[in-house]
Amino acid sequence: MGTIRMTMAQALVRFLDNQYICVDGKEIKFVEGVATIFGHGNVCGLGQALDQNRGALKYFQGKNEQGMAHLATAFARQNNRRKIIACSSSIGPGAANMVTAAGCATVNNIPLLLLPGDTFATRQPDPVLQQVEQPSSLTVTTNDAFKAVCKYWDRVQRPEQLMTAMINAMRVLTDPAETGAVCIALPQDVQGESYDYPDYFFKKRVHRITRSIPSSEELQDVVEAVVTSKKPLVICGGGVKYSEAGKALLDFCENFNIPFGETQAGKSACPSGSEYNLGGIGVTGNLAANQIADKADLVIAVGSRLSDFTTSSKWLFKNPDVKFITINASRFHAYKMDAIKAVGDAKATLEVLTELLRERNYRSAYKNEIRDAKAAWDKEMERLAACSYGENFKPEIEARNPGSIEEFAEMTGSSLTQTAAICEIRRTIADDAIVIGASGSLPGDLQRMWTTDVRDSYHMEYGYSCMGYEISGALGVKIAEPEREVYAMCGDGSFLMLHSEFFTSIQEHQKINVLLFDNASFGCINNLEMGNGIGNLGTEFRYREASGDLTGSFVPIDFAKIAEGYGAKSYTVRNLAELKAALEDSKKQNVSTLIDIKILPKTMTHDYLSWWHVGIASTSEKPSVCTACEKKNQHLAQARKY
Repeated sequence: MGTIRMTMAQALVRFLDNQYICVDGKEIKFVEGVATIFGHGNVCGLGQALDQNRGALKYFQGKNEQGMAHLATAFARQNNRRKIIACSSSIGPGAANMVTAAGCATVNNIPLLLLPGDTFATRQPDPVLQQVEQPSSLTVTTNDAFKAVCKYWDRVQRPEQLMTAMINAMRVLTDPAETGAVCIALPQDVQGESYDYPDYFFKKRVHRITRSIPSSEELQDVVEAVVTSKKPLVICGGGVKYSEAGKALLDFCENFNIPFGETQAGKSACPSGSEYNLGGIGVTGNLAANQIADKADLVIAVGSRLSDFTTSSKWLFKNPDVKFITINASRFHAYKMDAIKAVGDAKATLEVLTELLRERNYRSAYKNEIRDAKAAWDKEMERLAACSYGENFKPEIEARNPGSIEEFAEMTGSSLTQTAAICEIRRTIADDAIVIGASGSLPGDLQRMWTTDVRDSYHMEYGYSCMGYEISGALGVKIAEPEREVYAMCGDGSFLMLHSEFFTSIQEHQKINVLLFDNASFGCINNLEMGNGIGNLGTEFRYREASGDLTGSFVPIDFAKIAEGYGAKSYTVRNLAELKAALEDSKKQNVSTLIDIKILPKTMTHDYLSWWHVGIASTSEKPSVCTACEKKNQHLAQARKY
């Protein structure tokens, strides 16, 4: 056995450069590179190692630690979790900035490797710059905050600890059932300490991702539940996409005449044009999927976490005899809803089940219900596409601040509705373009309205619904798929919160297109508060008046000028003709673009046969709040308890 004397940071870089995965016999380099914002906590250790010899690893310069980690998360997700970009920060605020991104990755089961700098293991210079001191325990640092939002956490306090720490990090990052954020905290002094590492630590290491199938007993339980059902419904979750099981799911549904609805994570795993694809399901689902779900006697959730948005807070499936089947690589997720469990890979499991059900000559009892539900939604889509502002205009959302729509139209000169704009974007951009979103009202509109027959062209972060993911994530997606156009569907609130990696897209010569929907508000939360009887508080972007309240006129923002200052090509649009022209011209650009779309408030889609359980005051001086609470209790009485 030979040894190589290296610093801990040098050993870490060399190790990362030699990690591979193998899926279906195909070997893929797992770690694409390292994204960092250097500070005193990592520049002299990890920074020195990257400068000296980073092998085939690429270096990415972040501008905001949270945004940088979102970029890495989106990159891994667009690669179906088969490639990652590691992220390093300095200690203190740099590390804390990544905590949000860690939660986002873990909720969505996306591998994210975080390498934050940490305080001195020796404690000799304590307290160092940016160190949080806890009098109850000097072992606690900012990086302990990652424990709640990571699937694996470790701190390397001696250089030789790196070996077991990184082996376990890779164990979690490459496990489809357990993957999420991993934090390996790196004390800044230990990063520079040397150790005689065994050479086998740096050998090429191939992590095999296998396609496990459920036990024969689990498969038999599933088959018996299916063959006794008449109106089954499949839920296509994110696990279908990551397993590349779209064709297997489509074959399953076609063989047995079973419709399916899509979660945000599962959308684009299967073509929208399929006669069995009902579209989005749940709180942000459409009329077709939710209508079929209401009567289903069996729900087969494939690769879904069954979040409250997917199940309408466990209220959506009203058939008193409804049963649930879960097909999931994670036993934790498979246990939800008291389901009949099939723990295994989505693709392999669906293929086996298809053969078993063929032997039983099963076919559902649906006749024209699937076709009729889809036809009704198609008609509704035509109406949404035709919505325009004019005389006797009636917005989609009734609960609103009187005069806001007219005031916004006068301030901006806009006549654009959000639903019509989305339909125009779908008609105009390329079929294989990738749309990405995360928060606000856009995820609901897109899950309901967006259609695509191109795999992996819909990228929605809606497990955490993390404002600020959109633009950072768009760059991660573009790095993953540089030949395709990428469109970040972003609200004005999200843009204001975090758009620093827009500049990084310019720096990297990686063109992204930001479609910024400006309605001068946190629109969806304004809907939520006013729809539940609360006043118009803190959700519109208004000037503060002399009275002390934020009830003045709208604050006008020229987002196009912000983008222009970064060196991007920008546009401002106020009607459908201008939007179409800007979209067409943006295709011709080689640099990132931003289209500032002035969208009338309250013109997003409304709920379609869905309910969302939110906390509503049970005591209030306002009758409207009391009424909202009564409605909540009525819905809750109809929902499953767990």
